[in-house]
Amino acid sequence: MLLTALRMPHSSEAAGLQILTSTQMRAAEQALISSGTSAAMLMDRAGCGAGEWVRRIAAGRAVTVLCGPGNNGGDGYVIARFLQERGGSVRLVAPSAPTTAEARAARARFTGEVRDSEAGIYGDLLVDCLFGTGLKRPLADDLLGILSRLAQRHAKRIAIDLPSGVDSDSGAVLNPGLPEYDLTIALGAWKHAHWTMPAAQHMGALRLVDLGAASLAGADTLLAPPAIAPPAANSHKYRRGLLAIVGGQMPGATVLAAEAAMRAGAGYVKLLAPARPQGVPAGLVCEAAGDLAGLADRRVAAVLVGPGLGRDEEARARLLAALQCGVPAVLDADALMLLSPDEPRPSCTILTPHEGELAALEQAFGLLPSGLRRMRALALAEKTGATVLLKGPDSLIAAPDGSVTLAPRASPWLSIAGSGDVLAGMIASRLVVHRDPLRAAREGLWLHGEAARQCGAAFTADDLAAATTGAMQAAMS
Repeated sequence: MLLTALRMPHSSEAAGLQILTSTQMRAAEQALISSGTSAAMLMDRAGCGAGEWVRRIAAGRAVTVLCGPGNNGGDGYVIARFLQERGGSVRLVAPSAPTTAEARAARARFTGEVRDSEAGIYGDLLVDCLFGTGLKRPLADDLLGILSRLAQRHAKRIAIDLPSGVDSDSGAVLNPGLPEYDLTIALGAWKHAHWTMPAAQHMGALRLVDLGAASLAGADTLLAPPAIAPPAANSHKYRRGLLAIVGGQMPGATVLAAEAAMRAGAGYVKLLAPARPQGVPAGLVCEAAGDLAGLADRRVAAVLVGPGLGRDEEARARLLAALQCGVPAVLDADALMLLSPDEPRPSCTILTPHEGELAALEQAFGLLPSGLRRMRALALAEKTGATVLLKGPDSLIAAPDGSVTLAPRASPWLSIAGSGDVLAGMIASRLVVHRDPLRAAREGLWLHGEAARQCGAAFTADDLAAATTGAMQAAMS
């Protein structure tokens, strides 16, 4: 998904990628106020920035702005004034009077009619400014009713900062049956709900109005397109990296991972399988030996184990051999179900669980399977010392240093068998290039989403692996 930001003076790319909790957002706003930007100026900046997006989308059609009593409602008054001053057709509904000084001042500057009821109001575009960041309780029935009825009477819907009725920090939907939005305009910084299910699926496209807040230390970040460089002019296959992939009982998954790895930058991919599988792509070296002697090759720069491994004693022995060779490792699929705290792990390890595998790892490592997804992933990273890529429709990466990276919403067509095997191959391939686990996880996750975007609709895992080449080209452009 394309993210377009309306930039303000003194903004930075780092600040534009940060994802803030409600507490961090208040701190960022207070820092701006302390530096000389008044709260009223911030509201005007936010409302005018959002108003420009609304104006472009409305394109002269009738707009209804629904305002709440707090500062999100104050932003709505500014948006309505902005549209009115530019000749737009705008109606404003405010079920209750503003309760903050800034919202009251914004209300006083709007010269149009303010209705306290939505009765009889229809239009082309609804702008939801009831509640934004910080909401922790469900909308009252009367407010939910007003919002729902107005949403039904308007063809398009825009949420300002966040849709009313979602928790900005957890992404929880606080009221069932909330409207679906065509666009959500974030104010000041991204919030976790913009990228976290279930709230994220209701927001439509996302845009950011940057208010000039500085980058906060310790803030989570949004996954950015990587800058992948081509191989150096004097490269050869071993300098680019030899990746060993440990196969097992189900060779199809291993071959998928290997094909993606071959296209994601590794100079040499070697499959170590109990027997040579069918359909091995050209260029993939397959060493069919049960003793995994290939892991003793000192030129092996990283190992991938898990796709197609199986879960019996032989699989456990193959996992142990991969871990004992001491090179950076990517552990996926069955390897995650077999992993235990007693087994040695390389210092550069990447774990790629989905929800079920995360629960198994939590049980194995004595962690409680409760709390927000990002906090569970972070706890696992801290416990194991590994970089954790928690897969799903709202994938994220947690590192042992406490950093968390959230991914933009990717194609829902990725929900196919073999998609995770392709992702593991991409990550492992990037790991052999530079040996940086966090960077490899970020690059692999971005390539996975970009390959899916290039595939379009209704693709197979084979299509996805083949699209790795195009994704790499996009990352180098």
